[in-house]
Amino acid sequence: MSSASGVTSASSTTADRPGSRNTGLAARLAGRAAGGALRVFLVLVALFWLMPTVGLLLSSLRSPSDISSSGWWRVFAAPAELTTENYRELLSNDAITSSLVSTVLITVPATLLVIVIGAFAGYAFAWLDFPGRDWWFLLVVALLVVPVQVALVPVSKLFGAVGIFETTLGVVLFHTAFGLPFAIFLLRNFFAEIPRELLEAARLDGAGELRLFTRVVLPLGGPAVASLGIFQFLWVWNDMLVALIFADAQSPPITVALQQQVRQFGNNVDVLAPGAFVSMVIPLLVFFAFQRQFVNGVMAGAVK
Repeated sequence: MSSASGVTSASSTTADRPGSRNTGLAARLAGRAAGGALRVFLVLVALFWLMPTVGLLLSSLRSPSDISSSGWWRVFAAPAELTTENYRELLSNDAITSSLVSTVLITVPATLLVIVIGAFAGYAFAWLDFPGRDWWFLLVVALLVVPVQVALVPVSKLFGAVGIFETTLGVVLFHTAFGLPFAIFLLRNFFAEIPRELLEAARLDGAGELRLFTRVVLPLGGPAVASLGIFQFLWVWNDMLVALIFADAQSPPITVALQQQVRQFGNNVDVLAPGAFVSMVIPLLVFFAFQRQFVNGVMAGAVK
C-alpha cells in the first residue's frame, strides 16, 4: 500500500513540475511565445547597437555632397550613390596612412609586452614562493585604482629627462606600465586555478620551472591570455589621451590624426568617415577572430 501511494505521489509530483512532459498545451505555447519574444527583443537590441556602425559605413561610401544633403539611410532608396572614392582618397592621404602605421607600431608591442611580462609575473605570484609574495601582489592590486591622469605630468618629466618624450617607445612603455597591473591580476587568478597535482606530476617528470610554464601553464591559460590580449589591444588602439601627450606630433596614432583632420579642415567628412570606420573595424576584426577564446576566458572559473 505504501509502495503504491509512493508511486502515485511521485507521479503526481512529476506531473506538477513545470518542465515535465505532462505540462499542459497552453503552458508549452506560453513558454515558446516567451522564448520567441525574447529572441525578437535580442535581435532588435543587436540591430540598434549596430546601427551607428552601419551608418558610418554607408556614410563613408557616399560623396561629400550627398552626405551634406541627406542622411545615410537614403542609400536604400538610391544605392547608386555608393562609391569607393573616399577610400581611395584616404589611402592617398599621407597623414592618415602614416598614422595607421604608427598605431600598429604602438599597439602590437604594447600588447605583446603586457602579455609576456604579465604571464611570467602571474605564474610567479601563483606558484612560486618568494619573500613578500602576498604583499607584492596586494601592491599590484592597489595599482589597479591609480588613474592615468595622475601619472601624466611626472611621467612626462621622466621621459623628457631620458629623451623618449614624443616617441613611439615612450607611448609603448606608458601603455605597458599601466596595462601590467590588470594583466598580472587576471593571469595570476587564472593560473592559480590550475590543479596543483598536474604541476607536481610535471615536476616529477623532470620539468623545470620554465618548461613547466611554457608547456603546461601557458597552454592551459590560453583563454585568459587571449582575453587579456583583446582587452589590451582595444585599450591601446582606441587611446587618445596618452597618444595626444606622448606620441610624436609628426606621426601620431589614428585617433589623434582624425582629431587633427577635424581641427584643420572642419567637417572634412570625406576623410573622417572612412578613417573612422577603418579605425573601428580593425579592433572588431581582432575581437571576432579571438571571440571563442575571449568567451572561454571570461567564463573560466564561473562553473566549478
